[in-house]
Amino acid sequence: MTIPADLKYTKSHEWARLEADGSVTVGITHHAQELLGDMVFVENPVVGRKLAQNEECAVVESVKAASDVYAPIAGEIIAANGEVESAPESINQDAYAAWLFKIKPDNAADLGALLDAAAYQALVDSEAH
Repeated sequence: MTIPADLKYTKSHEWARLEADGSVTVGITHHAQELLGDMVFVENPVVGRKLAQNEECAVVESVKAASDVYAPIAGEIIAANGEVESAPESINQDAYAAWLFKIKPDNAADLGALLDAAAYQALVDSEAH
């Protein structure tokens, strides 16, 4: 699968998209869902929760393993995707459409420190060897 160029990425395999309203939508990458396998459970953070960058804030569970999801930037949770909690398999179908939560960032410029698509591809390639 092609890694979308319009997103930012973390070394822990989350993606982040800056929205027109200044919020940041977060999910796990296609690579992460491939490693985990069939998703069976998602626990999102509570709306209103304040997060530090890289803080554990959600859990995705598959038939193989459970994995923590980390906040790519500091901020406040302003939305959680109930649909993905009801249908975790949607992450397997399209990891970039099945977002987990949205953050109102403390500083949107923090996104600049995340990986771009090329750097994330290099990370994925290095993990494959």
